[in-house]
Amino acid sequence: MIGALDFSFFTWAVVQSFVLKGLTFSVLLTVVAMVGGIVLGTVLALMRLSGKAWFVTPAAAYVNTMRSIPLVMVILWFFLLIPLLIGRSIGTELSAGITFTLFEAAYYSEIMRAGIQSVPRGQVHAGYAVGMTYSQTMQLVVLPQAFRNMLPVLLTQTIILFQDTSLVYAIGAYDLLKGFEIAGKNYNRPVETYLVAAVVYFVICFSLSMLVRRLQKKIAIIR
Repeated sequence: MIGALDFSFFTWAVVQSFVLKGLTFSVLLTVVAMVGGIVLGTVLALMRLSGKAWFVTPAAAYVNTMRSIPLVMVILWFFLLIPLLIGRSIGTELSAGITFTLFEAAYYSEIMRAGIQSVPRGQVHAGYAVGMTYSQTMQLVVLPQAFRNMLPVLLTQTIILFQDTSLVYAIGAYDLLKGFEIAGKNYNRPVETYLVAAVVYFVICFSLSMLVRRLQKKIAIIR
């Protein structure tokens, strides 16, 4: 079986024609979902830590609901239901961007909540002591420390997010895996292209994991 594999067709021209477009979309989707997810996740975390029921209840419901549903189902629901509600299609790329941002916000929210809670309460009291408001204390004192404490975990979640971008196949978006799939069909070499795809995903994710590990060691030294 191994001897029957033929990777000779897989040239730079094939990469340019099929893979780079998908890689660009996967990276862009990851960045958009990461930035949007962290922003929305931070808001959700602050709502859950506010101690006010009208903030805590909806935020907790959102986070728990999103974390209890498979991502591929959320992708399909959003892609199929939103056009029915607004009367027109929003396209696979925009649909994927919104879906991933909303979904990942639930996970980033829990990470940020843990990061905020890791900051000693004395820091908050010190902010109040010098006349800061709650929002000023969070913005200038707590959140910068929380981001630093949780940065390795945030980046690890982003690596998982990059892997999850392959699920956009469910709505036909052209991501990295789709590029390999189309190349495999065109050259009638699906096994080889899926093997190469696995190697590419591994190299990217393993390299990023090593960078996160180095960053984690630097942060530990700063502490």
